[in-house]
Amino acid sequence: MKRIAVFASGFGSNLQALIDFSKNDDLGGEIVLVISNKSSAFALQRARDNGIKAVFLDPAQFKTRGEFDEQVAGILEEEKIDLVVLAGYMLLIGQNILAKFRNSIINIHPALLPAFKGIHGIKDAFDYGVKVTGVTVHFVDEGLDSGPIIMQQAVEISDDDSAETLEEKIHAVEHKLYPLAVKYFCTGRLKITGRKVHITQ
Repeated sequence: MKRIAVFASGFGSNLQALIDFSKNDDLGGEIVLVISNKSSAFALQRARDNGIKAVFLDPAQFKTRGEFDEQVAGILEEEKIDLVVLAGYMLLIGQNILAKFRNSIINIHPALLPAFKGIHGIKDAFDYGVKVTGVTVHFVDEGLDSGPIIMQQAVEISDDDSAETLEEKIHAVEHKLYPLAVKYFCTGRLKITGRKVHITQ
């Protein structure tokens, strides 16, 4: 059984999707830790409500970003974490954490990467006028939304969509796709070859 940590900075709807999935299906792992860089993050309350250890760490309380990252890495190692799941985490992952958890950190992005990277993926796709956008789950590397892609699902943009309705459609897909990607990781079904990620049976 893999031990999972979820990093979240806000509302935590993808965290909740993972929790809900694990109640009805075998995730292949257990969410044992939620870390946030925001004390007000509702994700922390979601963790507490479900008996999951919730940790708030304020980067501003550390002299350097490196010290903050060392503290985070130390907690992950202490909790014997196998997989780090980013769920609306608004900080780039530090180099030392990446080194210690290579190919064991995944993220979900609300666009079809490599298009529309960054924190405004939904709005950027909508404003650009594309007819199809979507959701990407990928491994995290040193770049911005640049790691090997695990899963993608397209979402069509209708003429009568607004940025808000598109966001709802994107989130609905995220909440279905992310738990599957986590399950595939935890059950050993993801094989990385260069930039290709294969999902085995």
